[in-house]
Amino acid sequence: MTRPTLYLVDASLYVFRAWHSMPDQFRDADGWPSNAVHGFARFLLELVERERPRHIAVAFDEALDSCFRNALYPAYKANRPPAPEELRRQFAHCKALAGALGLNVLAHGEYEADDLIGSALRGARALGHRGLIVSADKDLSQLLEADDEQWDFARGQRWGAAGVKARHGVDARQIADYLALCGDAVDNIPGVPGIGAKTAAVLLAHFGSLDALLARVDEVPFLRLRGAAQAAARLRQHREQALLCRQLTTISCDAPLGDAAPSFARAAADADAVAGLCEQLRFGPLTRRRLYAAAGLDYTPPAADAAWEEGALPA
Repeated sequence: MTRPTLYLVDASLYVFRAWHSMPDQFRDADGWPSNAVHGFARFLLELVERERPRHIAVAFDEALDSCFRNALYPAYKANRPPAPEELRRQFAHCKALAGALGLNVLAHGEYEADDLIGSALRGARALGHRGLIVSADKDLSQLLEADDEQWDFARGQRWGAAGVKARHGVDARQIADYLALCGDAVDNIPGVPGIGAKTAAVLLAHFGSLDALLARVDEVPFLRLRGAAQAAARLRQHREQALLCRQLTTISCDAPLGDAAPSFARAAADADAVAGLCEQLRFGPLTRRRLYAAAGLDYTPPAADAAWEEGALPA
């Protein structure tokens, strides 16, 4: 019997994607840009309409510069410019929109969305759920077990734990060790200097884990690996850095999840909140109709919207 699916949405990925791809002519009722929230709403509506999830959590990054990883390594994600106020405001609207639709919203000042997703998945597994992680982020592949899946929604690609190696060259359980070795430029994680992705994959295929590799580093020069002696020297020299990087790349699965229900069952929509957001964000009539339908609410368009839909007013 198929286990119930918990949808785990990496919301920030889709908010940022909309921010960079949607035209900037969208404005909310106060005149602030709203392109990111319009794009995120389209993504969220497509997901809900297509999948009709009964259990879902939408995780947001609030720990943009206050994550526990910043205390471990101050340069963590220091290569990224701070989010402008125009985008921060839209993150708040996106969270409010997800909540108004009855979706469980996860956010924390010290933990990233990845940690919230991992913690939610661990809790849901205890209740018999499987996870479907909606994100293209390779970091999240380390969470996949058994019949869990990851879904790159934009490209329409889905894979399970068995499919991770074909994508990244290592098993799902090795992703954190892999990134600790070769680094992750996106998050400003240095890894071990001189150890690239291919070398990291070969080392983990042979030793199985970073811990085993470091414990048996004297064996590395004897591997059939180009530059094996230099790789061994670098691993000895940067042993502590590799272990620190592994702390940065490992998703925490014990983040506090607040008041979210353990099963993350979808709740009833908040009709007043949906109506208020439609006004504040100046959604068009078609988007409003879709939002109300996704929320399970009856929609009666205002007179102006009805005339627009009937063609009495210019589009």
